[in-house]
Amino acid sequence: MGFVLRLVARIPFLFVAGRLYGAESVGRFASALVIVELLALVCSIGEKRGLAQRLAEGVARPANLIADSVLVCLVLSALCGLALFWFPAPLFPSGIYTPLDRWVVLALPGFALTEIVLAAQAYKYDVGTTVRARAVVEPWTISILAAVFFYIPATSQSGLVLAYVASIYAGLLAALWPFFRTYGLPRRYRPHPARIWRMTVRALPLAVADAIEWGTRRLDIFILGLFAGPVAVGVYYMAQQVASLPQKLKTSFEPVLGPVITARLKEKDYAAIARQVCQVGFWIVAAQAGIGLALGIPGEGLMGLFGAGGTFVPGTGALAFLLAAEVVAATAVVSEAALVYVARLRNLWVSIGTIVLQGVLTVALMLLVERIEFNSPERVEYFRAAAAAAALMLALGVASIIKAVMLSRILGHPVNNWRWPLVWAVGAAVLVGQVAIRLPEWLELVLGIPAILAVYGWVIWKWGFGPEDRVLFRRQIKADDEPAAPAAP
Repeated sequence: MGFVLRLVARIPFLFVAGRLYGAESVGRFASALVIVELLALVCSIGEKRGLAQRLAEGVARPANLIADSVLVCLVLSALCGLALFWFPAPLFPSGIYTPLDRWVVLALPGFALTEIVLAAQAYKYDVGTTVRARAVVEPWTISILAAVFFYIPATSQSGLVLAYVASIYAGLLAALWPFFRTYGLPRRYRPHPARIWRMTVRALPLAVADAIEWGTRRLDIFILGLFAGPVAVGVYYMAQQVASLPQKLKTSFEPVLGPVITARLKEKDYAAIARQVCQVGFWIVAAQAGIGLALGIPGEGLMGLFGAGGTFVPGTGALAFLLAAEVVAATAVVSEAALVYVARLRNLWVSIGTIVLQGVLTVALMLLVERIEFNSPERVEYFRAAAAAAALMLALGVASIIKAVMLSRILGHPVNNWRWPLVWAVGAAVLVGQVAIRLPEWLELVLGIPAILAVYGWVIWKWGFGPEDRVLFRRQIKADDEPAAPAAP
């Protein structure tokens, strides 16, 4: 349900950004977000996944342990924010920005702190807080305020940036309330440099891995900004936002997958970890493939919604590659959820290799596009966008294969998310989609997308999900399946 809320809430923002602000403003906004969110992940020092392991080791006062993370996060994000405020060139490679745009750096500490707070709640299996903050408060705040700021003359050129900063802190406030109820305030807390240094050094591989995993989804925007103008970046960003809707699904499983794996590691139950990774991996692949087909088949009509005069329709090719990239990346994502605990440094090196490969492929394809003759400069820009998406898809596919094989060897059990009913479901969805794209555009979107999802979902549920999958999607488990209560002493 959290994923569905994210899906519904993200669409108004795309509509407001595309229709009111246009491709050029969206491109400037996207370029700034690449740097801000990447640095925010680094400033959270890997606590999105590492905090669960530290809490699982047992401490007398968890609030004090979390306070160490918060202190490091605030110091790092303040330093990074000040540097970017005075030297904003990395945020805006085109050199075009307004004085208010520079204040996007205020989002750095808010974003990083939210990651830590939500990770702490996830350790207590509180997924509801993540849903409220990420799927309700943040997207609706940015959508509403982006529209409001556009109609205020003083902020009309920087409305996307200001709305983004406001949404980050709104999400942080939504997360802090349950966090303080769960952990309370630190008591007799005294930061110790040696203790904090050990924690930071230990968390460094996780922080880098998080930054690289996220960076693979943003490096393409950064490189594209170097080769193309803000309009092409804006078109690509809009396609990426549509394609990232399936990506949000895997974050619905992340809050509980980490604590489950750490619990099994304490018991050295490697077979259970492999089963969990395979099962969750299949769920994510199946769901992302279905959503990708539903968004990709009527892609031209969907991209046409977000800009007047078909401004973003040329991004349909990039959209197709990006949707495919989300599907092939699912195996890497779930494998990494275990690798960060059992092979932290090896996983880091694979992640570094992935982003290097993506960078090389992106630049190579950009140079290849430049050697092709086109009828107009605009076509060159849009082919560059598609090339960046193709490079991402290839790099993530290689990473998925390597990480799945590596995890399988470490656990001593196979890690494979593939099930043959995926082929049958895709075939059925494509047949329905071919009928849908022949309808008028409004019917293609209103009826076609639900029809593709319905047929695909029915086939997967009927033949792809076994009893062990279905029972976890029910709200109640039969009484005879529940463990017996312990006898009274």
